Amino acid sequence: MFSIETKKLTKTYGSLKAVDTLDLTVNEGELFSLLGVNGAGKTTVIKMLTCLSLPTSGEAFIKGINVINEPEKVKSIVGISPQETAVALNLTVRENLEFIAGIYGVADPKGKATKLIAMLRLEEKEQTRAAKLSGGQQRRLSIAMGLISQPEVLFLDEPTLGLDVLARRELWSILRALKGKITIILTTHYLEEAEALSDRIGVMSKGRLLAVGTPGELMTLTQKTNFEDAFVALASEERCQL
Repeated sequence: MFSIETKKLTKTYGSLKAVDTLDLTVNEGELFSLLGVNGAGKTTVIKMLTCLSLPTSGEAFIKGINVINEPEKVKSIVGISPQETAVALNLTVRENLEFIAGIYGVADPKGKATKLIAMLRLEEKEQTRAAKLSGGQQRRLSIAMGLISQPEVLFLDEPTLGLDVLARRELWSILRALKGKITIILTTHYLEEAEALSDRIGVMSKGRLLAVGTPGELMTLTQKTNFEDAFVALASEERCQL
């Protein structure tokens, strides 16, 4: 059973096809990056897979559970860190985590918060209000909040957007530690990030999935010697498939 599977998944807004007949499979424990220029459909895919937006047609399954027919079951096994961090700015790091733990009915909210504070390296900031955190620290807190329910699948929508190099590398280290333990779907505009972290990568353009493979496979497919050139070649193609 795949961790994620979509069949002809489509989302339209009037005459616009934001996602066009997406067929995608993601393996258990895989870190899968979904790449594309702005408007490619990446965020729309995540919204459908996390039951925030209803597909127009097609099917999608998370761990074999149908996202259309059983959204509550899906929500219970997924976590998400959206583009805009959803932290409560007037609460401290610990208060944010304990609050979310309470919403999810975690048996030991304080203990779970302590564990995630350590995992995301926020010990020195646990009593600091989120408004006073740096951008990188807020992103780490957002990811911790996405992990609070012990999800089997974690969606990270541009988690390092706008961060400096050091903050990005700190998050890379955290994501590498999570690889293999849960399934991670990552969207990013930083191509070196996708190349460094991903088991496989899917490239989208205008709502369509153009190609899927490892960074090496995508470079071979496009006959390019670096991943950035491979991405540009794929993103500018009308249709390409491994």
